[in-house]
Amino acid sequence: MPALNLKLSDRHVEAVLDKAESVSLGLAVVAHPHPLFGGTMDNKVVQTLARACVASGWDCLRFNFRGVCSSEGVYDEGRGETEDLLASVAQLAPDSPLVLAGFSFGAFVACQAVQSLWPTGRLQKIILVGTAVSYFPASPLPLEAHKHSLVIHGESDDTVALSAVMDWARPQQLPVTVFPGTGHFFHGQLPLLKSLAMRHLRA
Repeated sequence: MPALNLKLSDRHVEAVLDKAESVSLGLAVVAHPHPLFGGTMDNKVVQTLARACVASGWDCLRFNFRGVCSSEGVYDEGRGETEDLLASVAQLAPDSPLVLAGFSFGAFVACQAVQSLWPTGRLQKIILVGTAVSYFPASPLPLEAHKHSLVIHGESDDTVALSAVMDWARPQQLPVTVFPGTGHFFHGQLPLLKSLAMRHLRA
């Protein structure tokens, strides 16, 4: 788990790059939950998604958004965080295939980054877990990206209501995989989450 000190513009960002268990297919990036509510790259859902990526043949980058732990800067309501994600990709994988994943606020940031990355033709898979659509105006996914996307939500999520995610997904006709009786942090469901993520990545 090599630690990185990414230099993005004029700031340093704390990051970890987990190497693929086999020959690397490219770079996966997993974005973490809300910085102002304890979200970091060490969140257990983020780590579960990272393990799924590594086991499926992808190098995986996790990084702390601006203002989190040792990352320089201040919280920017998703705008600067999206810029940081895109800058990290540009620095570490300017030409390689990509996977983009996120949890909660990180899933919102991932949605925003998809708008820039999808037209490049390099984005292979998208995984969104507990997407914070009731707090942030998450962009719809491009229609062509739907078959490459896995959207997961807990039926009993009391942080981001399932109904809010369905209201976001329904106009797009974007499928949502629902974990019955599961809350926002997927307590007791992380093995299943990893399994479904791996199945999606290997499809």
